[in-house]
Amino acid sequence: MAQYDYDLFVIGAGSGGVRAARIAAQHGARVGVAEEFRYGGTCVIRGCVPKKLFVYASKFGKDFEDAAGYGWSLSEKPSFDFAKLVEAKDAEITRLEGIYRRNLDKVGVELHDTRAVLEGPNQIRLLATNTVVTAERILIAVGAKANIDPDLPGREHVITSNEAFHMAELPKRILVAGGGYIAVEFAGIFAGMGVETTLMYRGEEILRGFDDDVRTTLHEEMVKKGINVITKDTIARIDKEGEELHVTAKSGEKHVFDKVMFAIGRSPNTEDLGLDKAGVALDDKGAIKVTADSQTNVPNIYAVGDVTNRANLTPVALREGHAFADSIYGDKAWVVDHSMIPTAVFSQPEIGTAGLTQAEAEASYDNIDIYKTSFRPMKHTLSGRDEKTMMKMIVDADTDTILGVHIMGPESGELIQLIGVTLTMGATKADYDRTIAVHPTSAEELVTMREPTERIRKNG
Repeated sequence: MAQYDYDLFVIGAGSGGVRAARIAAQHGARVGVAEEFRYGGTCVIRGCVPKKLFVYASKFGKDFEDAAGYGWSLSEKPSFDFAKLVEAKDAEITRLEGIYRRNLDKVGVELHDTRAVLEGPNQIRLLATNTVVTAERILIAVGAKANIDPDLPGREHVITSNEAFHMAELPKRILVAGGGYIAVEFAGIFAGMGVETTLMYRGEEILRGFDDDVRTTLHEEMVKKGINVITKDTIARIDKEGEELHVTAKSGEKHVFDKVMFAIGRSPNTEDLGLDKAGVALDDKGAIKVTADSQTNVPNIYAVGDVTNRANLTPVALREGHAFADSIYGDKAWVVDHSMIPTAVFSQPEIGTAGLTQAEAEASYDNIDIYKTSFRPMKHTLSGRDEKTMMKMIVDADTDTILGVHIMGPESGELIQLIGVTLTMGATKADYDRTIAVHPTSAEELVTMREPTERIRKNG
């Protein structure tokens, strides 16, 4: 008779939890999963997927305008039905959630539609039925939640990305608070849908942590698109007067909006999870502390994804979950390398980035070469749109190894995926130089930049 009800019990059915559960079950483990909301987690239900659909929707207005330069004319002014978009988005999310459920069911994972909390190192309480189940190992994959300043006067009037996907109608004026990738993406979405959009960020420049050339160029391009970008300021209070939200900034400036959306980061979802009962240690930000192989200080309890606050991206959570399941149940031990993570920001224009920023490279290497180009993409030679594409490559001048690539322009997310492959393989600038260009494309610039635009040497 088995000592435990399950070999593995997973709390949270987002990307990391679902991947771990499915792979562990395929390796022969008896697996249970508990999810209190919907299967698929932040990415599928209220993150990457609906956001990308909204990005697509927001671009059509500019596409219609650009078409005129190519001889197209519309017989009547295009109209946009936001409610229809939300309905179509909801149908797609429901379809995807069904796939997640079916894939788990196919491999024999038991699904529990309930919130689950720890009762001890091997005990999990299922709150819907108030029953306790046991597991030899427990994986915590509960993700993170959107931050709202708890001390902000008027915080009850704020929405986050969660609510933005379910608004009954578009506001006429919106303030997006924050300067990270979620903030700049939603600012582009709302502006593209015709909303008078303001972005307010407390820092010196948007997209902290990204390459400085990417940050400043995106700022310029957002302003060109009519977005009011305010930096070095933040919200002091929000007062509702009728249907309007009156925002007072810390600078003393006053603004009026119909909606205020906070995109000021996310916090690990560790509250009221029973971690103290199991003795699981947290760091000073409330994230679960784990080793490289995702093990907590309690030997049989592991954690993956945003709840660990390592690299808060869906593909990272997927790999962490997969590595855990392979290592524990598949006799194939491996750990995730967090040092090279290609990523995209679906801003407008789009960003793709992999490897080190220039500032990071300068801090770690003695001699680096910078290759940078900026140009109007071919599409806009006829459309007339004033939008830049920017490409930047950072190279270790001593070894010729490419340290980082940062691009901004159409389909940058698609491009950076393959660029990330080359950087993971240790590509050199010479490897790119001997690659034949594909013409006419924007990407050919990456293999035709011959002379550095800047040479940085620590010793003269």
